[in-house]
Amino acid sequence: MTDRSLDQPTYYAATANRQVATSDVSTVPDKVDVCVIGAGFTGLSAALELTLKGRTVAVFDSGPIGWGATGRNGGQICTGYSPGMEGFEKQLGFDDARICFDVAEQGKRLIEARIEAHGIDCDLVWGFLHAAARPSHMTGLAEHMKELEKFGVDSCSLLSSEELAQKLGSKAYHGALLERDAGHFHSLNYALGLADAVIANGGRIFENTTVASVEGGSSPSLKLQSGKSVACDQLVVACNAYLGELVPGLNHRVMPVASYVVATEPLGAERAGNLIRDNEAVCDSNYVVDYFRLTGDDRLLFGGRCSYSGIHPRDLGASMRPRVLRIFPQLVDVKMQYAWGGHIGITHNRLPNMGRSDGSIYYAHGFSGQGVVLAGMLGKILADAICGDTDQFDVFARIRHLPFPGGVLRRPALTLGMLYYRIKDLLS
Repeated sequence: MTDRSLDQPTYYAATANRQVATSDVSTVPDKVDVCVIGAGFTGLSAALELTLKGRTVAVFDSGPIGWGATGRNGGQICTGYSPGMEGFEKQLGFDDARICFDVAEQGKRLIEARIEAHGIDCDLVWGFLHAAARPSHMTGLAEHMKELEKFGVDSCSLLSSEELAQKLGSKAYHGALLERDAGHFHSLNYALGLADAVIANGGRIFENTTVASVEGGSSPSLKLQSGKSVACDQLVVACNAYLGELVPGLNHRVMPVASYVVATEPLGAERAGNLIRDNEAVCDSNYVVDYFRLTGDDRLLFGGRCSYSGIHPRDLGASMRPRVLRIFPQLVDVKMQYAWGGHIGITHNRLPNMGRSDGSIYYAHGFSGQGVVLAGMLGKILADAICGDTDQFDVFARIRHLPFPGGVLRRPALTLGMLYYRIKDLLS
């Protein structure tokens, strides 16, 4: 399992709508149709779809609902995939790459539909700015817009530095790509709404209940750390960066990478509006990105940095403060009220890894920074596959993934690689 040294109080937990009434561990059943490991976006999405299709489902998580990246991310609802579509096209051809892109687009609509169907209060707002950190980056943003148009997106436009200055209270950027069909929300409240829906449809969720081992094959089951075993017909493994050694053979396909987030004290509507006039989510164009947005209670939520080394800043708030002030120096008097970190799961090629292991273990992970949309949608696809509809699942399962190197060189090699990209950001 990934270390829990970043388990500080988060803005999301402090502003959660309410606690979900989950099941007591003493009531763990002996048998269900499907066991789901992980109560984040992937696992909750799969569980909800399965309960709606009439399956009996039990969800297990070693922490509370949304404890991992689901309740720690920037809340940004992005389009597509972090490396673009070239990798999909090379491996799958254009037609199947288009299927993968459409899945990501469907993920946005799935969020909207679930919010409406289950009455989830999570501050959903549409609008997204890819801000150019260097003048030369505008060329890359123009190329990115062309790729989006190639795959059917027609809701984007390029903004000059003068046009961006009307929207963003910062002199740090040199223009932007405005994406009208991407946005942001309170990610933990959305996850808690999904959990409520799972329970309302007959599913059971067991928080703070660690799974010690799993068995696939023709008689799948899991064993809890308490010693209790639960039999099932299929298993969904939805642990992402927190997978650890639970499923042999999968751990080297996903790498935990730490990222850090702060949230300011409330700024008030006027001061917040002077930072981001139209309340878009913002992400810069560097390889090691800064990303930020306003919250429903008029704070600035700001994320950035990353660590492959497993070594984290002693004081996250102090560490992140200079990054915030570089973009918004006018916030010099503002307190960083919350500071936390968490781990995202990345793959070697930054494409999501979904498939089936040992006949009955279904998994999806490695969303590489795009998990707010992709995790929920791929969780649904896992549920569809278990219920016999494998069309989308089969396309993603064809994507080849190289393992990360193992042993003592794993983190040092990746840390050196990230240093290379940081230098590129400085020099580009």
